[in-house]
Amino acid sequence: MMRRLGGAIQFLTVLPVRAGDVSLADSAVFFPLVGAALGAAASGVYVLLAYLLPVPLSSMFALLFLVLATGGLHEDGLADVADAFRAGRTPERIVEILKDSRVGAFGALALIFSIVIRWQALTALGPHSTIDLIAAETLPRTALVVLSHIAKPIGTGLGSAMGTRLSRKVTLIAAAQGVGIALLPGPWLALALLAGTAAIIWMARSYFHRRIGGVTGDCLGATGQLVECFCLLTFVCARFIS
Repeated sequence: MMRRLGGAIQFLTVLPVRAGDVSLADSAVFFPLVGAALGAAASGVYVLLAYLLPVPLSSMFALLFLVLATGGLHEDGLADVADAFRAGRTPERIVEILKDSRVGAFGALALIFSIVIRWQALTALGPHSTIDLIAAETLPRTALVVLSHIAKPIGTGLGSAMGTRLSRKVTLIAAAQGVGIALLPGPWLALALLAGTAAIIWMARSYFHRRIGGVTGDCLGATGQLVECFCLLTFVCARFIS
């Protein structure tokens, strides 16, 4: 069990954890919990810096902490997907671009909008939004596991390695963790968060299957970024409505 947790930390963060020979598919059972820990740590950074800096700056550094702690893993996927999935491109050309490490104009724009949306959302929520941030980091990692299980894996990367061996049991346990943590902000917010996350997962699966016949690791990362933005915006809307 500890090796699975170590594998999840090793894959989702830059922490120097040695997990041994545990597979990524087995480690996925702890993806949501690692996301929750990242959210809690980022909240701690936010709260501490808010005593020294204005809220917009402290929220920016909290977001920077998340990007650095994860090695920009999901941001990389978002940029690659934004560059690759242009209208009229063949599936072969899309997969070829996904393998290219260079970032094009559309990838850069996607990263800019993702960062700005999350930064402004964190600023609007304020430093004492620990539960919101935990949920907003948990559900994207849950979405990675669920999408990987229900979609057809293609390619030869880590996304394919996880998808081909991911069991229903691991997926259900990870999903249960996501649901449980989503309930922390309250039942009505949880309903909105879970419904929106499920819709994003379903639309992502449909889109990627239609365009390239399945999903790659970049597709999973891009979906996680969309879910994170959605969760933070949902919390912002809830604050303004209440």
